Amino acid sequence: MNAPLMHASFRDSVDRMFTQAAQLMDLGPGLEEKIRVCNSTYVVRFGVRLRGEIHTFTGYRSVHSEHHEPVKGGIRYAPNVNQDEVEALAALMTYKCSLVELPFGGSKGGLTLDPRQWEEDELEKITRRFTYELSRRSLISPSQNVPAPDMGTGEREMAWMADAYKRLHPEDINARACVTGKPLRLGGIAGRVEATGRGVQYALREVFRTPEVLKRAGLAGGLEGQRIVVQGLGNVGFHAAQFLSTEDGAKIIAVAERDGAVMNEAGLDITALQAHMRTTGGVRDFPGATFEPNSARALELDCDILIPAAMEAVIHVGNASAIRARLIVEAANGPVTAEADEILRNRGVVIVPDLYANAGGVTVSYFEWVKNLQQISFGRLERRQEEARHALLVDELERLAAETGLKGALSHGFKQKYLRGADELELVRSGLDDTMRASFQQMVTVLDGDSRVPDLRIAAYIVAIRRIAASYDALGL
Repeated sequence: MNAPLMHASFRDSVDRMFTQAAQLMDLGPGLEEKIRVCNSTYVVRFGVRLRGEIHTFTGYRSVHSEHHEPVKGGIRYAPNVNQDEVEALAALMTYKCSLVELPFGGSKGGLTLDPRQWEEDELEKITRRFTYELSRRSLISPSQNVPAPDMGTGEREMAWMADAYKRLHPEDINARACVTGKPLRLGGIAGRVEATGRGVQYALREVFRTPEVLKRAGLAGGLEGQRIVVQGLGNVGFHAAQFLSTEDGAKIIAVAERDGAVMNEAGLDITALQAHMRTTGGVRDFPGATFEPNSARALELDCDILIPAAMEAVIHVGNASAIRARLIVEAANGPVTAEADEILRNRGVVIVPDLYANAGGVTVSYFEWVKNLQQISFGRLERRQEEARHALLVDELERLAAETGLKGALSHGFKQKYLRGADELELVRSGLDDTMRASFQQMVTVLDGDSRVPDLRIAAYIVAIRRIAASYDALGL
């Protein structure tokens, strides 16, 4: 029997990639270590009476960096949550927020449990008790620590947490801003559910607008017709695949899930596949597709773009040499280990790193946090005024057209689109698109400006670390 393959832990991988970038920088004495280390981790074990007995749960909340406050980061519910993982994710969140210029430090949390093993009312009791434990130590607060959804959590859990916090702090007028990713009717923001997947789409669009990056990957043209494999059709993977296939003309030729993978070289119908998964619990027997019971093999398919959108370390030293994608977009956190990253880089595979590609969620969470603090929806003050100004312009153009005999020069479709002021969803998407464009070009500038920088990942870390170092310098630390 062969010995199991060993690779660096997720935390070691993040630290190793940080160190590679820091070594190319001129940081002051001790500053590299200050930025790298996790400031604190709170571990709590609490009991909840369920099913006639007390069940004890272990929870974590890690704060990596407080160079900006509040700190920001999701809370995941999963059976394998542990301190190392939470600290690695908190560090990644620090670098991610810095890269896309959000005024947050990095944090992360989790509960070691399988949410599928508990009923909804039981999960609510567990979540509310966890919120109480966090609140006692100021680890949930609009001004200090703002959680969000992650693996195993969503709008429902964030609504419970926000309500529990408000009950504990009825005097806090900004209580809704204690978490993001809430339902729209409870202070959420349009576009938050799709945000990470939408960010992946915007990241890829920026890649295909940047010839020097395309050349590195051996790709050409636009997104239309590009053959994409997606690993994980959860919230992130579904939205990324759906947007890329329906709006950009890409072909999703394979989707890998827990029970296997489905493939169709002509492209999969992502909406139909999601509906099939909801009905059957998996991808097996999806009509018109070839089924492969070993989902890991989908990662090794010949394709243009591979989007790992589920778990950490799915691409590792054991399978990196078999990856045939020219471009990998890390929609999940840490899907490529440090060892695999080096193997792929040496083979010329271009990786769009997680701290950039996965940043759509926290970017739109920032918009939600700002919305909650302002106590007003985006677009509410200016939308009608914008429509009135557009109407003045259209009326004047139509008057001039009539005078010159060009009546009807403006099509009805154009007028309808132009006259309508932007709503919250459009403003959120615009803000996210601008964030992803600007951050990518900053990475490319670093990559092209220093021959020692080997790839986009190290370029992204350098951009992030420079900003964190500048914050410490401004604080006199």
